[in-house]
Amino acid sequence: MVPERQFRTPLFDALVALAEARKVSFHTPGHKSGKGISTRFRQFVGPKIFTIDLTTLDEVDCLQKPVGVIKEAQELAAEAYGADHSFFLVNGTTVGNQAMILATAKPGDQVLVARNAHKSILAGIVLSGAIPRFFLPELDPELGIAWNVTGSALSTVMELYPQAKILCLTSPNYYGVAADLSTLIAKAKAQGMLALVDEAHGPHLRFHPDLPPSALESGADICVQSTHKIVGGMTQASMLHIKGDRVDLGRLRGVLYLLQSTSPSYILMASLDLARMQMATEGRKLLGKAIELAEGARARINRIEGLYCLEAGLVERAGPYRLDVTKLTISTKALGLSGFQVSAILNAEFGVQVEMADLGNLLVIVSIGDRKDDLDRLVSALTCIATRAEKGAPPIKPLIPPIQGDRLILPPREAYFAPYEYVEVGEAAGRVSSEVVTLYPPGIPLLVPGEEVSPEVVDYLLFMTSQGARVDGVRDSEPPCLRVLRD
Repeated sequence: MVPERQFRTPLFDALVALAEARKVSFHTPGHKSGKGISTRFRQFVGPKIFTIDLTTLDEVDCLQKPVGVIKEAQELAAEAYGADHSFFLVNGTTVGNQAMILATAKPGDQVLVARNAHKSILAGIVLSGAIPRFFLPELDPELGIAWNVTGSALSTVMELYPQAKILCLTSPNYYGVAADLSTLIAKAKAQGMLALVDEAHGPHLRFHPDLPPSALESGADICVQSTHKIVGGMTQASMLHIKGDRVDLGRLRGVLYLLQSTSPSYILMASLDLARMQMATEGRKLLGKAIELAEGARARINRIEGLYCLEAGLVERAGPYRLDVTKLTISTKALGLSGFQVSAILNAEFGVQVEMADLGNLLVIVSIGDRKDDLDRLVSALTCIATRAEKGAPPIKPLIPPIQGDRLILPPREAYFAPYEYVEVGEAAGRVSSEVVTLYPPGIPLLVPGEEVSPEVVDYLLFMTSQGARVDGVRDSEPPCLRVLRD
C-alpha cells in the first residue's frame, strides 16, 4: 500500500501556485516569467514553463538551506527510496559523486575504487587530495565489455591496503550489470570502511522486484542516482541518499553548499519532486511495462542473424552479477560492423538514436517513456541493417580497454596541479598523465592524474581515435596530444 503522502508534490504545487498568483517580479531571472524570452524559444516550448523558472523565494524555499517545500519534497524522496536523508541535485550525478568523496575522504586517505568508476569520482578524489587504490572489474573478451567487480577482487585489494577507509563502487554499470553489492559492502563494513555507490543507472531499481537490489537495500552508507537517466527527471536532475549515521551529515551539507549552484533550477527540482511521486505511486506498473518491452525486443533481436543481445542468464553465469534487463547491449561484431558504424546507420537512415556505441556493441536504454512502436522501429531497423550486411565479412574483434590496477606515480591532486606539457599520444608511453582520460560514454578513466602511461593505453587510444570514438582528455590536434607532467 502506497502511503497517501507519496501522492503529494509540495515543491511543484508551490511553483504552480506562485505562477498562478501572477505577482510582479523585480527579481531574477531576467526573462520575468518568459516575457523577455526569445519569441522563437517561447513559441517552440510554450509559455508556461517560464512561469516556474524562478529564484529562491519564500513561497518556493531555498535549496541551500531548505525549510519549507523543498525540505518536504526531499523528506518524501527519502521515504520513497528507503533513505534517512535525501538531497536534490541540479548539477547531475557528477556533483553528487564529487560530494560523496569530499564529504567522506580527507587529504591522504586511501579510497578503494573499482576501476569502472566514472570520471566524476576521480574528480572528487583530485579535489579531496585522497589516494585512489584501484581494483579491477572482470572483463569479457568476447563482448569486449567489463562485467563488474567481485568479492575476491575486493578481498585482494583490502589485503594490500588495510588502512583504506572508504570503498567506492559503481553499480549497475553502463551495460546494466549490477555487482553483488550486499557481499561487497558487508566486506567493507566488517573492516570499518564506509561504502559509497555511484548508482547513476539505478534510480528505478527499488521500485520493481525483477530488477537488481538497490544500493541502499544492499547496505550502502551513501549513494547517488541519476533520476534523469532512467526515470522522469529532467537532464541534470539527480538525487543523493544517505542511510544510517556513519556519514557526517553536516559535512555533506557543507560540501553541497560549496559545490552546487546558488541559482538552482526550480524546473529541475520540480521534475525530481514529480519523478519521486511517479515512482512511489506507480513505479511497479510503469517499470513492468518497460521490462516487458525490453524483454520482447531482446528476444526478437536474438532471432536476427548476426546480432546478439545480452541476456540475464549469460550475465549470471559470468559471475555474481545481475542484469538490469531494461538495458539492451547488442553485439554487432558478427555482422562485420562496429557498434560505431551501426549506430551511425541507425541514426542517419532510420532516425533511431542509441545511448552508446563501442567497438563491438550498441547500448539501448528502455525506460518508462518508451512505447511498443519505438521498440518495433528499433528491431525493424536492425533487421534491415543485418540483411544488408556483407555476407562472409570478417567479424569485428572486440578490444578490451586496457584498464589496469595501481600505476600511480604521484597522488592525483599533486599531479593535476603540477607543471605540465603536451606530447603526441604516440610518444606518451612512460610519461605521467596530469589529466583524466576517458572514452565517453561510458566515461571510465583509462588514465588518471599521476598514473604512468602504458604502451597498451597508447595503442588503445590511437586505435579508438581512428575508429571515431570520442576521447575526453586528449587534445584535439593533429596529431592528438596528451597532457603529461614535465620531466
